[in-house]
Amino acid sequence: MRRRVEPFTVVSVVGVTLFAVACLIPFWMILAGSLTSESKLSISGYSFFPKPFSLDAYETIFTGPAVLSAYRTSAFITIVGTAISLAATSGIAWVIARRLPYISKPLAIFTYIPMLFTGGLVPLYLLVTQYLKLQNNLFAVILPLLVAPFLVFIQVSFFRQLPEEILESARVDGASELRIFFQIGLPLSKPILAVIGLFYAVTYWNEWFHALLFISEPDKYPLQLLLQNLISSVTNAATLPQSTAQAAPVYQIRLALTAVTIGPILLAYPFAQRYFVKGLTLGATKG
Repeated sequence: MRRRVEPFTVVSVVGVTLFAVACLIPFWMILAGSLTSESKLSISGYSFFPKPFSLDAYETIFTGPAVLSAYRTSAFITIVGTAISLAATSGIAWVIARRLPYISKPLAIFTYIPMLFTGGLVPLYLLVTQYLKLQNNLFAVILPLLVAPFLVFIQVSFFRQLPEEILESARVDGASELRIFFQIGLPLSKPILAVIGLFYAVTYWNEWFHALLFISEPDKYPLQLLLQNLISSVTNAATLPQSTAQAAPVYQIRLALTAVTIGPILLAYPFAQRYFVKGLTLGATKG
């Protein structure tokens, strides 16, 4: 017998498809605009197809080693920062979730306090520059974002849903808490690790403010800070008289910079999609 299609299924499919198209259209227009000549953009605005086709913006961006160096810096900050943040977040969340004596409650309070208030910008600047001596060091960008309290408590909720029978059987066999964490807790937590890792990776990839505060050497600029400086330079150049500065493709460069910036993050989502969806839905129901 043919399966009857329910109206709710049809409405859901149509709604999700329309939402996907609404999300993809802006990205496509950004990419098409970055490949359209500046004269066409300034006269006719955005279009779905790049006519006439032009690579002037990308040639301007990738002239010299600055952008490639910034890509390497952002990749280092993202990879190292995400790895350290995952390790720190997982360790703190495990201690809080397992309710270990003498340390679980103080650590939970210590993690919860930054969700209410922070010390402020001036103490952070003095701590990083005067006490930690991390001026012009990439860890000055990584360390302030090392632990996100909200993500810690999300992982705590996940750890508390792990089967207690498996953990108890490991204890009976003589496994220590550290061994249970590495050999049982983490392998069972791949979905939530993927979700939290993706959140940290996006945060580190888009970070520019701490780099603006603590990095003054241009060869250590991350991609976001470099692109912001490039946009400012291009905009300022466009305001100069034509006799003193050659017209720069301002609109085209802005769109090209956006495409260059969001590209790696968009490519990372498909690889984590399986764990990402599972991690978000875990905990919605119990039993």
